[in-house]
Amino acid sequence: MAGEVLETPPAAEFFATRPGSGHDCAVPVYITLMKFTSAGMGGIPAWRDRVEEAERAIEARGGRLLDAYVTLGRFDVVEIFEAPDDDTAYQVLIEVARHGQVTTETLRAFTREEAEKIVKAS
Repeated sequence: MAGEVLETPPAAEFFATRPGSGHDCAVPVYITLMKFTSAGMGGIPAWRDRVEEAERAIEARGGRLLDAYVTLGRFDVVEIFEAPDDDTAYQVLIEVARHGQVTTETLRAFTREEAEKIVKAS
């Protein structure tokens, strides 16, 4: 209805549950920015195969692919996944990049709650 004010949950509650994502906030999240190499450019029609390969590598190491996007701009694909720890995430990235089809840049993502704990501890 016009003029109706919607109630929003407190920020900590919103970010702790990540509505719709199914993400367990106790597990680290990683955002991988992928760019096809010149060798990988010929395989662009098979981009889905690269995403599925990454998903298998993630799952084989106890993680889970949360989502993947084909993007415009500097990077071609963005994958968001969770893994038990940084070492495991790095193993996934080595597996994904081993064929020389893509280069990756990966970011460790922190929820707002995690970031607040880090800031308060410093």
